[in-house]
Amino acid sequence: MQTHPKHYCGVFGIYGHPNAAQLTCYGLYALQHRGQESAGIVTFNNGRFREHRGMGLVSQIFNDELLARLSGTTAIGHTRYSTTGSSHIRNAQPLTGNCRLGYIAVAHNGNLTNATKIRDELEAQGLMFQTSVDSEIILNLLAQPTLRGNDNNLIETVRRIQGAYSLAILTERELIGVRDPHGFRPLSIGKLGDAYVLASETCAFDLINADFVRDVEPGEIVIIDKNGLRSVQAFPEHERRAFCIFEYVYFARPDSTIANRTVYKVRVEMGRQLAREHPVEADLVIPVPDSGNCAALGYSLESGIPYEMAFVRNHYVGRSFLQPSQTIRDLDVRVKLNLIKGLVKGRRVIVVDDSIVRGTTSKSRVNHLKEAGAKEVHVMVSCPPHKNPCFYGIDFPDRKKLLAVNHSLEEIRQFLGANSLSYLSEEGMVKATGLPKSSFCMACYDGNYPVHYDATVDKHIMERRSAMAAGLGEELAREELQTKLL
Repeated sequence: MQTHPKHYCGVFGIYGHPNAAQLTCYGLYALQHRGQESAGIVTFNNGRFREHRGMGLVSQIFNDELLARLSGTTAIGHTRYSTTGSSHIRNAQPLTGNCRLGYIAVAHNGNLTNATKIRDELEAQGLMFQTSVDSEIILNLLAQPTLRGNDNNLIETVRRIQGAYSLAILTERELIGVRDPHGFRPLSIGKLGDAYVLASETCAFDLINADFVRDVEPGEIVIIDKNGLRSVQAFPEHERRAFCIFEYVYFARPDSTIANRTVYKVRVEMGRQLAREHPVEADLVIPVPDSGNCAALGYSLESGIPYEMAFVRNHYVGRSFLQPSQTIRDLDVRVKLNLIKGLVKGRRVIVVDDSIVRGTTSKSRVNHLKEAGAKEVHVMVSCPPHKNPCFYGIDFPDRKKLLAVNHSLEEIRQFLGANSLSYLSEEGMVKATGLPKSSFCMACYDGNYPVHYDATVDKHIMERRSAMAAGLGEELAREELQTKLL
């Protein structure tokens, strides 16, 4: 039973350093929050790729002996949480392949909205896929023949795929970073001495003592080789920007910098804005750690109400799972966060969290506070209600499973058992970033999707695959699909 939405993954790359694998491992440590399901590193040295992937946390997969075998001066790494493709070692990244261009390795953060359609076309051409992740489509497209050189092959690939993608690509000659034209997911460039570094977040640069250079621009391809860094804009006429605002709300680490704004400061400002919009008389403000820490601090600073860390997080608990008993599910929540009862007994409490998606864990926390003797419990959320699914790399459930879709604010308050419930407005959330609303994708709040996703086509293609698997012929299955599409 997850307490927050899960992210797709994080990518890291380094070119021109003798300890490339070790530094990539440290970079993945810094990006562990973006994916805790699997991780992998691929290096290149003296004409040979070396790779290792595993299930679990970075610390469980890599050790000094293994990293020593991943020799090379160039490497890419990936840490994964699945939103497309099952949780299986074959889907762990980076993905590697051998084609006419030589060896290629790809690490992908994001989600392709036209993945099923392209995969269907490639399979019809006779290509075989080894995984169930959309990232393998990118690898196969890069391997397609071209008459106009490698750069054009890459440009053609990124122009064909749609949706969210920040990529780290390793070839025998270069390290490449790519960001989709909307800029859904972050990707930054750093420098460590003469070596170049790519990372999903700048906190990875801090850990290895690299200097932040700049963000990769939306639609930009950066190519790093022995001659340095050069840039190609694959979408020179594209103007629409759609950075995922939930990166500021929850996903990114607070010590990262995105678009020249420190995530920590943005979250504190969200808390301040929440206090301006929804003042409440109370005795203390407490966060739901760790995601609510910054916003709760901002609420406290703006309101003047004292801040206390009444919930203590157990950092040794991994991702929990759905239990058959409600009693056990409640214990599953409490094992992650224990309450210091003496801080809340007989007091009016404001509890601040970054989001409420399904509401089950929030309800358990309110019950916990009331059982501990809290006189009042006021729930404050530092973003608006989620009312739409995400197709760009966040595992928001389908719309009917989102609490705010099917229930009014008052109904949600009653479900939680809180004395009051307040969400930060869309305007307040955007204002806290200091950027214009046109910079962001806010589809999970307002339903305005920057890139079209046709679930109907995906459904028909999957139905045809199921028919083929059941023994129907390729010709009949395609004929049925064509009839449905018409």
